[in-house]
Amino acid sequence: MKLFKNILESVKPHFMEGGKLEKMYPAYDAFETFLFVPDHTTHAGSHIRDAIDLKRTMITVVLALLPALFFGMWNVGQLHFSAIDEDFTLMSAFTFGALKMLPLIIVSYVVGLGVEFAFAISRGHSVNEGYLVTGLLIPMIMPIDVPLWMLSVSVIFAVIIGKEVFGGTGMNIMNPALTARAFLFFAYPSFMSGDKVWITTGEGSVVDGFSGATPLADLAANIPVDMSMIGSFFYGTIPGSVGETSTLAILIGAVILLITGIASWRTMLSVFVGGYVMGALFNVWGANEFMMMPSYIHLLLGGFAFGAVFMATDPVTASQTNKGKIIVGFIIGVLSVLIRVFNPAYPEGMMLAILFMNVFAPLVDHYVVGANIKRRLKRVKA
Repeated sequence: MKLFKNILESVKPHFMEGGKLEKMYPAYDAFETFLFVPDHTTHAGSHIRDAIDLKRTMITVVLALLPALFFGMWNVGQLHFSAIDEDFTLMSAFTFGALKMLPLIIVSYVVGLGVEFAFAISRGHSVNEGYLVTGLLIPMIMPIDVPLWMLSVSVIFAVIIGKEVFGGTGMNIMNPALTARAFLFFAYPSFMSGDKVWITTGEGSVVDGFSGATPLADLAANIPVDMSMIGSFFYGTIPGSVGETSTLAILIGAVILLITGIASWRTMLSVFVGGYVMGALFNVWGANEFMMMPSYIHLLLGGFAFGAVFMATDPVTASQTNKGKIIVGFIIGVLSVLIRVFNPAYPEGMMLAILFMNVFAPLVDHYVVGANIKRRLKRVKA
């Protein structure tokens, strides 16, 4: 690391005030603070330092995403070889999936960071670290065969419209990763739905009887859930986006986030409770296969667990009060199942539920804070 430090120190004068590359200082600062602890000093207010900063927080979230990412890569490979009826090993399946996933990750980071660097340089401020997580989340919630140009367009839209227009990291009102997926879903729906988008078959032919449909798509078509598949639902050996299929891998990530104190257990728990309660109410109604499906299965399918753990807990777009986290999380769970059941054309409701509550989270916090103030004023008067 000393070599990198010497290189950065040798070129730093060119990026400082008066240097030839003065306007590019935000880009230099981003690389320097990524490799080494920032040496910035506080010029006003309290000189208080926490043991963890934004960059370390983002890296922790990335580490929590790795179990779902690695399993998803293997799942892409095993679904591919199963679809073309070809033998495979653990390593061959993982390698195939990794080679399919790597270009998506590279494009996401290169395009997204390129836009962020451009805005940072034009505004003359430092590059924020928020995209370290967003850049990995976006390809993890996309179909594995999404065209790279399409991914690029959705990333640009997410960073500019979902983030930079509000002032950048910490100011956005909607989750940028879900904004990218929403853009792609409504702009190019044929690439985000159907049986073919979740499984890459390459040049091989699909074996007769092999279905690339997700379990949610089958339920939307009124095909009853196969209860013998519950193990597959939990472990994740089913069609879907890379990050969303394995509930087990997602829960491992949840444990990491909770132990490190990065994410709120109130939000996670309330999302699962809300989804379960809504599913149980539909069980009482029972008008179709989707409604009659055991409510706990809703928690295992689609992006429900992934959304509850990594999306609904976003510290920027989620509720900021403890009671608000419970309220917003519960409503997200309820709306997710509600959208799934009542909109057969869109069986995955977690994305829209989270984006909807991102918009209303400040309103919930407003009333929670207002209620707290009124309660304390009553105690003062008493």
